[in-house]
Amino acid sequence: MGLFNKIKKMFQKEETMINENELTVEKFEVKNGEKREKKVEATVQDDVKIYEKGLTKSRKGFVSNLLSLTNRYQKITDEYFDELEEILIMADIGVKTVMNFIERLRERVKKEHLEDPKELKEIIVDELFIIYVEDNILESKIHYSEDGPTVLLFVGVNGVGKTTTIGKLAWKMVNEGRKVLLVAGDTFRAGATKQLEEWSHRVGASFLGKEEGSDPASVVFEGVEKAKKEGFDVVLIDTAGRLQNKVNLMKELEKINRVITNQIPNAPHETLLIIDATTGQNGINQAKSFQEITNITGIVLTKLDGTAKGGIVLAIKEEAKLPVKYIGLGETKEDLQPFDIEKYIYGLFKDMM
Repeated sequence: MGLFNKIKKMFQKEETMINENELTVEKFEVKNGEKREKKVEATVQDDVKIYEKGLTKSRKGFVSNLLSLTNRYQKITDEYFDELEEILIMADIGVKTVMNFIERLRERVKKEHLEDPKELKEIIVDELFIIYVEDNILESKIHYSEDGPTVLLFVGVNGVGKTTTIGKLAWKMVNEGRKVLLVAGDTFRAGATKQLEEWSHRVGASFLGKEEGSDPASVVFEGVEKAKKEGFDVVLIDTAGRLQNKVNLMKELEKINRVITNQIPNAPHETLLIIDATTGQNGINQAKSFQEITNITGIVLTKLDGTAKGGIVLAIKEEAKLPVKYIGLGETKEDLQPFDIEKYIYGLFKDMM
């Protein structure tokens, strides 16, 4: 049994067990002094369902093309590989990744003496999974500091959903019982400070910001100082998405990093780059550009539900060598999900087997 079928059976088995055994949860309410049983419908595989729903566009486009290709060919030929290559590139997996993948696939076909394209369906999924996990160097979890506040710095161009992502992530952390401070370091974009402050009220986090046009580094300094004095667990810092040029952006981020490190050694503990998945390969270019400017530790991929080209997750890993830490699969706070390669593969290919 291939890797994908193992993942699929695991999720299906877990969902079946929940459906059979936990369709209702016993709770009690008291009315007129009488204790009464109250039936409440249980949630079933919420996070997996979010992946399934959020990847619908990609699944319908990508998988339908793969199935169509399989049905049109009776034998595995060079023409078959050419069309498969085009489908993968159109899914935003990236040219370099696709070239490596096709080469691996050809080797397996030769080694295992495969002829029928239907035999390749599971192998295609398995090899894409292996591409992501094989070097075992990417860590998708947030690294929290054991000593003092954990500082997360957020970077990215304007319009990718940076401030909204910070708000959604703050909501998750607050619900985990963490004391969270949002710091409005983007003092250049009109309305950015106010937007982040509104998110703080909405999710129950604290906020620090100053008037538009203030020196971002001074705002960050005050934010980190406040976090240390008042015992915050996590500090989420917004930054400007666009300055006049790359040199200016680099200098600004260097200054902010210096201010943070002077107060908390080894901080920021994470520098997360926000990328809009709908921008496709332009997002890969952004990742490479920001890597030249600052030390990026991970990616938050927003609006993945809005694109039919969900393969960008694989391209980011292969071309930028960066882990995807969170993905945005919808508009609600719950739709920002920690990235899980197994749920991603399942959500993308569940209709294929």
